[in-house]
Amino acid sequence: MGAKRPSYKGNPDLRQFKHVPAPPVEQIEKELFSILSPQNFKPLKLFKEEGRKKLRERVLTLAVMMAVILSLVYRQIPGLRELQRVLSESGLLWVEKTDVSVQALSKRLRTLPVELFTTIFEQVMSGLRTQKDKSATIVAIPSNWHEVYSSFTAIWIADGSTLEALRRKLKALKEQEKTLAGKMMMVVEAFTHHPVTTWYTENSKANDKKWCDQLLERLPVGGLLIFDLGFFKFLWFDAFTEAGKFFVTRLREKTAYKVIHCLKSAQFFRDEIIMMGEYRSNPCQQEVRLVSVLWGSTWYYYLTNVLDPEILCAQQVCELYRRRWRVEDAFALTKRLLGLAYIWVGDANGVEIQILATWIFYAVLNQLCTQVAVALNQPLDRISTEMVFRSLYHFSQAVLHGEADDVVTYLVKRQKLFGLIKSRRKRHREIDAHTQEIWALSA
Repeated sequence: MGAKRPSYKGNPDLRQFKHVPAPPVEQIEKELFSILSPQNFKPLKLFKEEGRKKLRERVLTLAVMMAVILSLVYRQIPGLRELQRVLSESGLLWVEKTDVSVQALSKRLRTLPVELFTTIFEQVMSGLRTQKDKSATIVAIPSNWHEVYSSFTAIWIADGSTLEALRRKLKALKEQEKTLAGKMMMVVEAFTHHPVTTWYTENSKANDKKWCDQLLERLPVGGLLIFDLGFFKFLWFDAFTEAGKFFVTRLREKTAYKVIHCLKSAQFFRDEIIMMGEYRSNPCQQEVRLVSVLWGSTWYYYLTNVLDPEILCAQQVCELYRRRWRVEDAFALTKRLLGLAYIWVGDANGVEIQILATWIFYAVLNQLCTQVAVALNQPLDRISTEMVFRSLYHFSQAVLHGEADDVVTYLVKRQKLFGLIKSRRKRHREIDAHTQEIWALSA
């Protein structure tokens, strides 16, 4: 009988990990090179306080380490030991064959200033947004959302995810019961799923409100942010309205409020203008809009400061909040598919670098999914990012045998074989049908 698979106590992020690196894919490497060419690192001069030695004078320079770290994610290399072998035998991305020790790689991950990677991450995300074809983006967005998409300067989703469940891969640390603590905050675009920014704290129990000021500052004027109850805060809601920015969230249970004006009321929903904090010494100073929807025997309550239903109708408020789960999809993909649930080095600095590298590759992968969605004339929501990523192995083999030369063309021709278009689950079809019935009856 074969050996039993290790038990991870039901944590779906900790699935069985690969032991063999995935083959390189030339088109993906060209894309990575175009946005992360070593020339991009030249302005990033950082000197050590002692000896003032440039980081680029080392063997493991910033450019080399960026290639190394991205390869760990993109080629699913299972650890630093295997990375050392690949680097020595064939090189990685723009780095030629290089002999280095595992200890050297580990040390650089622990000591390389994370500020450098943060700067590169911001440059890459900004560059990818600039490169995006607006017409292609519109095609990838469901047609019924085009008007809403054009009504705001940005529509983002923000959420935090704990990294407390990260499993240590380092042999010396496997015996420790407590895993690395930490929490990351991620912001993604609601319709294109493109990463916007990320923050990290070593405190896995940190409240999401820790990032309130940073989120509000980052959101452009006229932009809309979708978030959950972890950010519920009267002062923050007022700050949105005063800054000319917008939000969609849920109403916290037992929050006292006074109805100012009822915009519309029907059997299954109500749309009202309210003031929150009726019995509080520091109530909400700005009016907000409360959309209440009856689902089965339960009422659900959604808040927004978009007071004009012509800009955002009640149904769209509810549907926008449902899209908040897109950021959860991104977390699941980065943790389970791209290996963020397994750390390379037992150090918070290395974890933060790994997070940034993983989101950079996720952005490139998401861009490929958008191209596939446009080619298949499907909304991006219907394209399986996981299956697009897994199909890259088959594309690399087809290229090796001279049977393919363009990844999008190859994937489109074999979309049924690879299951690139998500099938609609019966439960989801029933939910959508019931939702449409509710709004039709309330019209």
